[in-house]
Amino acid sequence: MSLHGILVALITPFTDDRTAIDEGRLQAHIEHLIKAGVHGLVPGGSTGEFTTMTVAERKQLTELCVKFAAGRVPVVAGTGSLSSAEAVELSAHAAQAGAAATMVVPPFYDPVSIDELHELLDEVHKASNLPIVYYNIPSASGLKLSPTEIAGLSKVGVKYLKDTSGDAPALTELIFSLSDQITSFNGWDTLTFYGLAAGAPGGVWGAANIIPELAVELYNAVAVQGDLKRGRELWAKAFPICKFLESHSYAAAVKTGVELIGQPTGGLRKPFALLKPELQAELKQLLQNAGVKTI
Repeated sequence: MSLHGILVALITPFTDDRTAIDEGRLQAHIEHLIKAGVHGLVPGGSTGEFTTMTVAERKQLTELCVKFAAGRVPVVAGTGSLSSAEAVELSAHAAQAGAAATMVVPPFYDPVSIDELHELLDEVHKASNLPIVYYNIPSASGLKLSPTEIAGLSKVGVKYLKDTSGDAPALTELIFSLSDQITSFNGWDTLTFYGLAAGAPGGVWGAANIIPELAVELYNAVAVQGDLKRGRELWAKAFPICKFLESHSYAAAVKTGVELIGQPTGGLRKPFALLKPELQAELKQLLQNAGVKTI
């Protein structure tokens, strides 16, 4: 199915000792998101703490998300890795598990060359035969591509882009000039309203774990109905939350927000942790200001 709308950059709920994925918590969270109207799930990305998980756990996470989504929304499995072999293994597994696409971040310790990136993505695509969402996050990967170079990845199986560069002019060029080669989703929280207003077909959005109803309402207002006035009213509620999330350890802030709306997450795997009490109080107030019920 074609990807569009609010694709949730999914958290990974753990057991309280953080030794395993908590299947019950994951299922409850997915049910909450789908009931709120989200259009897709993206497990195994940065918000999902994939760097702290084993290969077996990452496969399990994909399988569980496909199972719990039960065909109601597509699952885009995060399969990026430091090695081609692991990325290929995870991508082939994602196809077998029933994922609709893979999301691939390039190796994020030593940046690869553009030729090496093409080879990696080509191998991933051939192993899975699934469309690839290229995860553009130069701050983590060290790899900064021009819009033309990103669009050129369509030659090796990339159909979509999650743009977490924060570069609005580059995103604009991709949306307006290069959409015949690649479909670009915003992945930078504080640019969500801009991305939708500029014509992106949706966003891969971590904040949607916390504010899924507001996220879907914003998408419907701006992208579906073209109601910018209503969109601005909704964005005035969401923007302070997004700004807060980006101002702190992102996965920690998002998981803290999920806890604040009454859904236990098991916390984060070390060395990371939920936000300290004073920051929790600040986020709680922002959520309440936006009309979100908190515990």
